[in-house]
Amino acid sequence: MTGTSFDPYLKLKELSWVPFLVSKLQRACLKNPVKIEAASKYSTVDTLKQQYRFIPAKYKECYLVHILTEMSEHSTMVFTRTCEATRLLALILQNLGLKAIPISGQMSQDKRNGALSRFKARERSILVCTDVASRGLDITLVDMVINYDIPTNSKDYIHRVGRTARAGRFGVAVSLVNQYELEWYMQIEKLIGKKLPEYPCQEDEVLRSLENVTEAKRLALMKLKEGGGSGGRKRKGGADDGNEQVDRYLTSKKSKPSKKFRNNK
Repeated sequence: MTGTSFDPYLKLKELSWVPFLVSKLQRACLKNPVKIEAASKYSTVDTLKQQYRFIPAKYKECYLVHILTEMSEHSTMVFTRTCEATRLLALILQNLGLKAIPISGQMSQDKRNGALSRFKARERSILVCTDVASRGLDITLVDMVINYDIPTNSKDYIHRVGRTARAGRFGVAVSLVNQYELEWYMQIEKLIGKKLPEYPCQEDEVLRSLENVTEAKRLALMKLKEGGGSGGRKRKGGADDGNEQVDRYLTSKKSKPSKKFRNNK
């Protein structure tokens, strides 16, 4: 090695030839090779029909019920942001006669497995869930995904809608966007690189169920508070865990609208 020097630029130049040499070797040794590459950016499959609907926050439950009623013969996963929301929404939907069941990280493993089994067996057609169900679960046949709460991390959107339109099947994803979630939704469109079409529906038709939905929500809140929200469990010191969680969920829905939305009005 005496009298020789290491030139990093020359070494990099030599390495730049490696991909060309490997490609040349492949052409010489392989017959009709197929090249498979992973996508370099986040994307969704072509068989997935993606839509959105801008709605006032106070009518979000009505729009959810309207869509689920229209698609009652299909299996649907409804994604929320919190565990409290899964229980509340599932109760609202059950009170309205829809076959909904919740699943979240606050449930025991046995209860999560039970809920998942009932959904997969089509005993329940609606699975109300958090992002714990957006990956890692073996659910093959999901016809529709509804983003009831828009994810704060746009990459979670890819995992959520990836629960439908699997293995070449057709699927639908609908995002319900209120005035507080506009910035998060804009980040999703930026990530997937396209503007989504709007879900078609008439607001006056949707709001026909407002009275029934309001009553169903009142009964659901009453049941949650009476039962403690988590099977009657209480925190140390006697505080009612269910009351605090439900109140916290409802309070989070009353946050101020984003600056972008106010400017776009």
